[in-house]
Amino acid sequence: MNPQVRSTTFEAVVETIRPPQGDGWDYLVIAAIFASILALAYAAFATPLLQPLVDIARRQHWTLLWVRPTVIWITMGMVLLFLRTVLWLLYRPFAPVRTEEAPSLTVVIPAYNESAMVEHAIASVVAAHYAHDRLQIIAVDDGSTDDTWHYIRSAALRFPGRVTPVRLPANLGKRGALAEGFRRASGEIIVTVDSDSVVERGALLAIAGPFRDPRVGAVAGKVAVHNRRAGLIPRMLHVRFILSFDYLRSAQSVFRTVYCCPGALAAYRASVARRALPAWERQRFLGAPCTFGEDRALTNDILALGYDTVYQRSAVVHTIVPETYGKLCRMFLRWDRSYIREEFRFARIVWKRPPFPRLFALYESSITNLRYPVAYASIALWAVNALTDPVALVRMLLAIMVVSLVYVLYYLRSERSWDFVFGILYAYFSFFALTWIFPYAALTLRARGWLTR
Repeated sequence: MNPQVRSTTFEAVVETIRPPQGDGWDYLVIAAIFASILALAYAAFATPLLQPLVDIARRQHWTLLWVRPTVIWITMGMVLLFLRTVLWLLYRPFAPVRTEEAPSLTVVIPAYNESAMVEHAIASVVAAHYAHDRLQIIAVDDGSTDDTWHYIRSAALRFPGRVTPVRLPANLGKRGALAEGFRRASGEIIVTVDSDSVVERGALLAIAGPFRDPRVGAVAGKVAVHNRRAGLIPRMLHVRFILSFDYLRSAQSVFRTVYCCPGALAAYRASVARRALPAWERQRFLGAPCTFGEDRALTNDILALGYDTVYQRSAVVHTIVPETYGKLCRMFLRWDRSYIREEFRFARIVWKRPPFPRLFALYESSITNLRYPVAYASIALWAVNALTDPVALVRMLLAIMVVSLVYVLYYLRSERSWDFVFGILYAYFSFFALTWIFPYAALTLRARGWLTR
């Protein structure tokens, strides 16, 4: 069936959603979230929190050209926060497939200089609850220069007949490694798992569930941090990942337009992925071949073909994240470059979506992307004001605290853990240590490489 014939409407989506279920804690956190949204709106518009911008505007009238749009953007951002919250609460995971009805499935694991971790990734897929005769595992060594191939061969010998080892003679980039796996795949569904990640036992049955709906072309899994106890950076990233992969994708899934199905765990309808494969492999941007950002690019390709992309909360993967500042910067640099590139593409693709998904996606993308010029200009204005009024810096730090406290409530509903404090720390860490990455990424869009080591 061509999914473009049966458009996804908001009413059809809502009909499939059950009323929220939860205990007393769940309802308490939800009430706190809405109370915090109101408090945040009050803090922004009825208290001196934005006073530094107003003070600058009074002294230097040219800044009114920026202050007024900033206030409008904050207002629209508050509306977006409310709408996302409603959609997040409406979201329900899809039912997993039963073992006896599970479709044939191929798992592709691309690896580059991953060493022993790739064998752990393969072993986790072998141990997953899925019928052996319907599960194909392909591990692709993308021209590694370390002992990665040794561990892939070791896994193939350890699980005879279960793992197909593939070694590329030269490094092609992650996209090239995945494409080789896709060509060799025999399953109705193709799942990608990063070589530094391990899947939970029920992840494959769960991620196959949404494909009962013929309109679904791709499914995003839930990504958690595997090495979250290894240091401060992984602890902070775990909170960020829960917010990014659960809160945002849950909301996007309700209108069936998840923008990025992450490489750590994503699934694709094989027939659809093969239609997208030629253009995906040949993709170029500003004259340079695209070798990273393959997950967002393929998600865009599938949306462009008229299929829906959704999120499956019950399909969980645990991935290794950077433990040092340098590696963290490389990861975000890779992500931001692909984000910028694919946002340009999505701006054209979004018009092919059904009315409600199109409207919400346009609104969300506009407000989200405007945060960059607004944020950097506001930081600059705040810094100028701080030279004459040191209290402005205190207000700025307070504003970061207020916003981060609101967002950690979303984390507390997903995970009842004291780790929420690391979400507050991450807000300050991101502001002072990571703000430079996005502008630099915008200036180096043509750069290539895995940027994982």
